[in-house]
Amino acid sequence: MRRLTNVAMIIGAACYLVSCSDAPTSHLNQQVSPTSSAASTARMRLMSQDEYAYAIGDLFGPDVEVTQTIPRAPRVTGLLAVGTGVAAVTPSMVERFHRDSHLIAEQVVGKARREFLVPCKPAGISAADAACADKFITTVGRRLFRRPLSEAEHKSMVQAAGEGAVRLKDFYAGLSFTLAGMISSPQFMLLTETTEVDPHNARRQRLTGYAKAQRLSLFFWDSIPDEQLLRAAERGDLHTERGVAQQIDRLVNSPQLERGVRAFFSDMLAFETFADVAKDNVIYPAFTQATVPEAKEQALRMIAHHLVAERGDYRELFTSRKTFVTPNLAILMGIIAPGPGWSEYEIPQSSQRVGLLSQVGFTSLYAHPGRSSPTRRGKAIRELVLCQKVPDPPANVDFSGFEDPRGKMNTARDRLTAHATNPVCAGCHKITDPIGLSLENFDGAGQFRTTEGDAAIDPSGTLDGVAFNTPEGLGKALHDSPALTSCLVSRLYSFALAKAPGANEKDYLETLRAKFAGAGYRVPDLMRMISNDAAFFALAAAPTTVAGVTP
Repeated sequence: MRRLTNVAMIIGAACYLVSCSDAPTSHLNQQVSPTSSAASTARMRLMSQDEYAYAIGDLFGPDVEVTQTIPRAPRVTGLLAVGTGVAAVTPSMVERFHRDSHLIAEQVVGKARREFLVPCKPAGISAADAACADKFITTVGRRLFRRPLSEAEHKSMVQAAGEGAVRLKDFYAGLSFTLAGMISSPQFMLLTETTEVDPHNARRQRLTGYAKAQRLSLFFWDSIPDEQLLRAAERGDLHTERGVAQQIDRLVNSPQLERGVRAFFSDMLAFETFADVAKDNVIYPAFTQATVPEAKEQALRMIAHHLVAERGDYRELFTSRKTFVTPNLAILMGIIAPGPGWSEYEIPQSSQRVGLLSQVGFTSLYAHPGRSSPTRRGKAIRELVLCQKVPDPPANVDFSGFEDPRGKMNTARDRLTAHATNPVCAGCHKITDPIGLSLENFDGAGQFRTTEGDAAIDPSGTLDGVAFNTPEGLGKALHDSPALTSCLVSRLYSFALAKAPGANEKDYLETLRAKFAGAGYRVPDLMRMISNDAAFFALAAAPTTVAGVTP
């Protein structure tokens, strides 16, 4: 490892074969044109952790170990996808990107994989071979950068690979450092969209075909474009309605669509916070750290199966009795596991565990380490599922009434009733607690119960005037709420374009909502509607020309 580090210094920090200054940024602050209600700006944002991992896996194989950890972006207007556009990249992050890219590159060109990942054999393993390096760099660079390499990029990379091979007397070592430089470069790590003059209107700009390919692949597959998308971009197909429609059909009907759906719902439901989940093992001995990833995966499997495999109605996600279990989750759910690994499971009609929100994932995520939390659960439903902002609590809130140290109030309902007598808190709790209390039959680990302490639990609640007295009733109320589908449309549109909807896009979103309803509330169809509309690629006013960037 020390020898590799020295080589990095010798060949001049190969991770910056392409300068950060080459990244186009001057067009990122455009304002939306008043003539195009759904127009967006060309964008540049940092890759997410999953996008990075999928890109490496798609290009080099899923068995390549990815050690890279990309810091969590800020949540902006309800989504991390929007926040990645303002995420900061610190010097320590760049150093980590550089280090981890070498670990990936060493696997790619190592003896176990070079035979099928490097498309040629060098004339001699201990010397430079420009022709073989050229073939590898051209092929891999096109996928990593989502476009053909510029002449200057290509020349510098082949030269660096040759210099490394000569210094180390190892062709593959030189190739490894060049690949590491490509993986850690801003051209890979930053998802930058390039523009060109619109041939139909010289006063306007449009996204290049490669930028359109990237936008499509990230939305549907949560990864970089495959070779078919890149070839469509190269031919100009993505500048035609027919060409775009053909690619959308292919993307929607691919097994990889599940990745895009999972990515969206992970973001929408703030599942990144599973990384912070911890439970008191004295109170909840069956909930271990091994349970946390399974609880998250249970929710995502349920979502993907219902929405993608079955092409189900989105609203029925909250009333469905189909889920997936493991032996660990079965213990928490009070059932016998059907098998040793993941198994599909039909929840019996007699059970109150129905719909996404009563699964172990949601109920354990939105709870405290040692108890349930009607307020957290109600707030999550309001903000994440219905897109309704709940104000933050004031800094001077008195929690003494809620904590009830003498134990006179046996249930969460008793304690919240006392807490809500504070007029400072009452306004927020009135919109969260009546929802969350209907999930009180599930403790902080997602285990079903009928009592808390010595008192029977009352799971009755209301949602916007609709009363219910079971978790199943909450699911039905959500199913029938117009806010449920309205929120999904708004969030999915924001996710697709990595921006919050503008005030002038209200009519456009209403049209999308009507089309979504007409299509039976099927999420893949909504994704198709968003991406097949001219608004998906529409740009605002023409950006400043950026020199030295290959469109």
